[in-house]
Amino acid sequence: MSWSKIHKLAGVLALVLMMAYGASAVMTGSPTLDVQQAEAQSGGNIPGSPRGSLSQAEMWRAVRGGITGTVSIPNKEAGQLVQSDGDVWRAVKNGPLAQFGGIFLLVSIVVIAAFYLIRGKIRIDHGPDPQGRTIERFNAFERAVHWLTASSFIILALTGLNVSYGRYVIKPILGADAFGALTYYGKLAHNYIAFAFILGIVVMFLMWVRHNIPTLRDLKWLAVGGGLFSKGVHPEAPRFNAGQKIVFWLVVLGGASLSLSGLALMFPGDIAPWAGTFALMNKVGFDLPTTLSILQETQLSVLWHSIVGLVMIGAIIGHIYIGSLGMEGAIDAVASGQVDLNWAKEHHSLWVEEEMAKASGQQQPAE
Repeated sequence: MSWSKIHKLAGVLALVLMMAYGASAVMTGSPTLDVQQAEAQSGGNIPGSPRGSLSQAEMWRAVRGGITGTVSIPNKEAGQLVQSDGDVWRAVKNGPLAQFGGIFLLVSIVVIAAFYLIRGKIRIDHGPDPQGRTIERFNAFERAVHWLTASSFIILALTGLNVSYGRYVIKPILGADAFGALTYYGKLAHNYIAFAFILGIVVMFLMWVRHNIPTLRDLKWLAVGGGLFSKGVHPEAPRFNAGQKIVFWLVVLGGASLSLSGLALMFPGDIAPWAGTFALMNKVGFDLPTTLSILQETQLSVLWHSIVGLVMIGAIIGHIYIGSLGMEGAIDAVASGQVDLNWAKEHHSLWVEEEMAKASGQQQPAE
């Protein structure tokens, strides 16, 4: 073999070696080709000597799953960076709850409007008493309690609806700054006026509970719809008819539930109603978690507070309609407290008989 051929072969080998070295340096990232021996990963551990023991993917998967770390501050729940249940909560609150809640309120208003157009105002069939006689329906104290509860509920309803729907309805009209101020002060009013509502509910319960115990007579009233859908139909009723009893218990029980969930939102950690509630429900066949964090308690309270609030608003809209525009003479009961005698006979005949019997007994001279 001639020296020229050997020289050419050596040149080719050198070129191949240089290319191999370049490729290796690129792949290893080191000009000295310092390659650590490959090791199998186990349990997410990274081979070699990195900072930490978990890969980025494993670490963020754990964070996303709600892993709780250690913190030095008193609030130990701050050790949880991501609460995955919050995504579900937000999706329910801003999705089905907001949508169906809005639809429910609109349907309530449409039904009442349709009822008014079809049935019209419910008149006193025999007309007002020709002599102008009246009977006391509610005294001053009862009316004061009614208006305390009613006015506080209206403010709570409006400020609550603003939190749920204001950004879609009011914000485009007022602008971001005005809407922000309205919502801020509305939230303050909501928190403080809530105590007036709670007081009204408690006093109303103590004051009227004995008149609102359901009886079999209420079934007869319900069977004919209380005469609301037919002219000339006036089922017998005591001081509170079946419809009013339903409203009473809805306000008392719904108001109590609203109050408890609202207080849980105002004082998270101090009032946590859901773990105990779930424990009771589990005794009758449910399988619900009984160990809940403060955040989970708060999220459940928000959802329940919204649901009960929407149901009560829809029902109270109907109550307001019947007590004002929908029925002749009804508003007098909570305005002056004195109602027309013929109105009372048509809608609360048993109560009128009782009151007249009392008055007759008081007028009889002592023997």
